[in-house]
Amino acid sequence: MKQETTHYYTEKQQGSYAPIPLKFYLKKRKIEVSIFSAPGIFSSKKLDKGSALLINESKIEKDWKVLDMGCGYGAVGISLALYEPSLIIDLCDVNERAIEVTTKNVKEKSLTSRTNVYYSNTYQNVKLLDYDTILINPPQTAGKKVCEEMIIGAKKHLRRGGLVQVVARHQKGGKAFEKLLNETYGNVETVAKKSGFRIYASKKK
Repeated sequence: MKQETTHYYTEKQQGSYAPIPLKFYLKKRKIEVSIFSAPGIFSSKKLDKGSALLINESKIEKDWKVLDMGCGYGAVGISLALYEPSLIIDLCDVNERAIEVTTKNVKEKSLTSRTNVYYSNTYQNVKLLDYDTILINPPQTAGKKVCEEMIIGAKKHLRRGGLVQVVARHQKGGKAFEKLLNETYGNVETVAKKSGFRIYASKKK
């Protein structure tokens, strides 16, 4: 019988839950982060280049409310929370194991007072409508529809003047995201680029 497989963008994961310790240094933010990942979560064995760029180069200001959409094991949101103590950060994902691991990481870093981790299929359970920024590393293997829902749906949950920031390889989906952002928000800019990845940002007017 063919063994059933699951993907990181599915709700339930098969197989045992075995935490994987990760450590990475974020040169631009000048912080070292030690957290856990696990099998069945995106880029579980090392910090991916897109997330690293999003952490290091996304536009972030003090006292902002931030949503890490599709948080995985929480690398982006947790790293930014450690970098800037004034941030209030929500982290959500459709993957229940990702939520479990992120919750563990948040507790171990003593960030529970200003972070909130919860399950959400894109914006299904997102309640706030006034985030200052929403950070997205689109799960392209989940398909075009899911990625578009993340980008378009952000508009409802941003304050006026808030930013949606999306990271992707420019030649592998990024161009399409850039076009969609411009069509949805009426503006788009490249915040940063490195190793073929770019951060595209659009402002809600």
